[in-house]
Amino acid sequence: MTAEFKLARIYYKGKGVPQDYAEAVRWYRKAADRGYAQAQGAFGFMYYEGKGVPQDYAEAARWYRKASDQGYAKAQFGLASMYYDGKGVSQDYAEAARWYRKAAEQGDALAQDGIGFMYYQGKGVPQDYAEAVRWYRKAADQGYAKAQYDLGYMYSHGKGVPQDYAEAARWYRKAADQGHENAQRALGSMRMGLTTWSKINLSLAFLGSILLLISSRGSIRDRSEQQP
Repeated sequence: MTAEFKLARIYYKGKGVPQDYAEAVRWYRKAADRGYAQAQGAFGFMYYEGKGVPQDYAEAARWYRKASDQGYAKAQFGLASMYYDGKGVSQDYAEAARWYRKAAEQGDALAQDGIGFMYYQGKGVPQDYAEAVRWYRKAADQGYAKAQYDLGYMYSHGKGVPQDYAEAARWYRKAADQGHENAQRALGSMRMGLTTWSKINLSLAFLGSILLLISSRGSIRDRSEQQP
């Protein structure tokens, strides 16, 4: 980590100095111009967010690409997302999938979830639920809440895996515990559904016992009437 990059992070986070995005950008640029990949990625992020510089997606993509070409996973994820959304570059799902995969293979959890989602949608790659599950699981095992939710969804709907509500609930709960709102809603819906089904099953069991009783009485009556 270069001295310029360290100083940029200090200004970005406001640690020991007033937070100053413009000053962070100045030092990120110095480190980026030296070819430091993390600084190039961070500089691209500043352009993407419009922090300390006017928002400029094309410039963000340019710096993400410089860092990506050096193998920096976070920048590869950023570049993939820009190709997916068509921001700063022409929308290109195949290119998005290519960069997601490069970052995912380095263990980046967000990229693993990203390539998993590409397989789920069949965008840029052939649709393959089993492959989507495989990548979701890698990210979920790292504790990434969105991937845990996505994996729970796959179990809930039996896509790429045998349908398994218990396993779905387990992954929804992991994501929900991290504050993932969709997972919290899904878990709540499952609980309501189980409660509703329990009531229905109880009602059906009660109705079944009554019908069985009526049927039994009818059978006895029928046999008695057949007696000579």
